[in-house]
Amino acid sequence: MAKHVDVDDTNPDAVHQEVDVSPELETITGKGPMARGEITSKLWDYIRKHDLQSKDDGRNIEPDDTLAAVVGKKTLTMFEMTAAVNKHIRAPEKAGDR
Repeated sequence: MAKHVDVDDTNPDAVHQEVDVSPELETITGKGPMARGEITSKLWDYIRKHDLQSKDDGRNIEPDDTLAAVVGKKTLTMFEMTAAVNKHIRAPEKAGDR
C-alpha cells in the first residue's frame, strides 16, 4: 500500500517552480511566469502542431523559424532542445539578468 506524503507547496521542486521566459520563448509558450513542466508541455504541443519531429527519427526536432529563434536552426535531439531552452528561462528574481 502506498504511503501518504504531504506536499510542501511553499518550496516546489524544479519542475513545478515558476520561472520567467525570454521574449523568443514567449512566442511559443505565452507570457510567463510559468512552471518548467508547463513550458515543456507547451513546447511539445507546438512541435506536434507544426509537425517538427523528424519523419525518420521522432527523437529529432527540425526547428521552424519560430522555434529556431530559441534553439537554433540545426536539427537537434529532444535532449539537446532541453539544454537550448534552459538558456531562455530564468528564476523570477533573476529576470533582469537577460
